[in-house]
Amino acid sequence: MRDPFLDAAIEQARKSLSERGIPIGSVLVHEGKIIGRGHNCRVQTGSAIDHGEMNCLRNAGRLNSSIYRKCTLYSTLSPCPMCSGAIVLYKIPRVVVGENTTFLGAEDYLRSQGIVVDVLQDQECIALMERFIREKPELWNEDIGV
Repeated sequence: MRDPFLDAAIEQARKSLSERGIPIGSVLVHEGKIIGRGHNCRVQTGSAIDHGEMNCLRNAGRLNSSIYRKCTLYSTLSPCPMCSGAIVLYKIPRVVVGENTTFLGAEDYLRSQGIVVDVLQDQECIALMERFIREKPELWNEDIGV
């Protein structure tokens, strides 16, 4: 059975790709309901920090800290150190990662801060990133700071 929240994050990743961006998507879930959606918009906005998770948090809007503490953040790809820092800052207790084979982010840091990290190794997420990395290696390397 597919996780509908991961599917929503994948939908965001596809949206970014259709906009000629980097195919990484994210959703913020509170008590079984999506309250924020986002995707990597670095190319679209020209912003170095407009990663999928950051975009999702921005789109969720200002929230009381008690809301964040009851959320799960879904991301199609392992969160980088910047996005992980935001997750820690807002004390989001759980992150569900679509895959970490194409990129291993700061999962150990998240776990060291008491955050539960579930990695699904979803084949669709892996295939999406593998294709993108193969077709646009320069853009991918720019995104991860290589």
